[in-house]
Amino acid sequence: MTAETDGGVPCMLMRGGTSKGAYFLADALPDDPAERDDLLLRVMGTPDARQIDGLGGATSLTSKVAVVQQSARADADIDYLFLQVGVDEAVVSDRQNCGNLLAGVGQFALERGLVPAGDPETAVRVHMVNSGSVARARFPTPGGTVRYAGGTAIAGVPGTAAPVVLEFADTVGSATGRLLPTGSVRDVIDGTPVTCVDNGMPVVVATAASFGLSGHESHGELAADQRLLARVDRLRIQAGALMGLGDVTASSVPKTTLVAEPRDGGMLATRSFIPVSPHTAIGVLGAISAVTAVRLPGAVGHDLTASWPAGGTRVDVEHPTGHLVIDVDVDPAADPPAVRSSGVVRTARKLFDGTVFPRA
Repeated sequence: MTAETDGGVPCMLMRGGTSKGAYFLADALPDDPAERDDLLLRVMGTPDARQIDGLGGATSLTSKVAVVQQSARADADIDYLFLQVGVDEAVVSDRQNCGNLLAGVGQFALERGLVPAGDPETAVRVHMVNSGSVARARFPTPGGTVRYAGGTAIAGVPGTAAPVVLEFADTVGSATGRLLPTGSVRDVIDGTPVTCVDNGMPVVVATAASFGLSGHESHGELAADQRLLARVDRLRIQAGALMGLGDVTASSVPKTTLVAEPRDGGMLATRSFIPVSPHTAIGVLGAISAVTAVRLPGAVGHDLTASWPAGGTRVDVEHPTGHLVIDVDVDPAADPPAVRSSGVVRTARKLFDGTVFPRA
């Protein structure tokens, strides 16, 4: 069933965190996944490196889709399906969550009448369909109206906006079923020591030094290093098989994150790849998984946590364009290690609300 009118589809374009995507109600899209994906490829202008004939912004960070509907679950208000749409390849993937687009899902649901507004803020329980886990999003709604303006700044986004507090539960094993998908806290893949972890996002963590890097290279330097990108690709493909994800050659997961000593007042320096192209920042759930990994004794990068406050849960993560502060509470003494909670503060902004007209 589709709600298309004269070839157009109701759509809201939003910035969520450091990403941008098209938000749709589920009943505005075809029920059949193949038909839905075909429509979304045409909406985004894929395949085309410039996505000149669609909404996509010619990067993976701006070629994203959120599909939202009321939830039948007792522990959730809405269902949120994230779809990563390829840029120059005609691919639509549901194999991962997106914590950045999640920052705008609650506001979208409220504006579409799926949830009631509170005053002065609204809390929405979001079932993340990709992993089956539930997140809680809190955002300001003074007088029962979504407020996008505010004073919260996040790295990678110009200006400020209203804060969106995201609290995650049951994110362990989001795609693999286990926090440590290989069964080990440390493995050696393609000659590189790694820790493979899944706390909301399957991530392969390695030290920047093991790649001959400082961990403070710019996005441009990383993007220009074709030998580095080829090595990252080999590593993640082998890691995907070891993590039980099968053949990930054409998949957007696992991500790879290189860690190093901080240099800009943070606690951990990171350089992330999605899955092969270097990220201009770092994804929310990717950062949470990487920090979860280095908190585990014996894990790759655990030595970088020696100066962190004992018992602290908040971690300032450095990335190529600034900082991301996340909250991760891990019990490394449990067998297997357990994650008590995780969360982050993001922002979101409505950019456009109307009708999108996909190419024929």
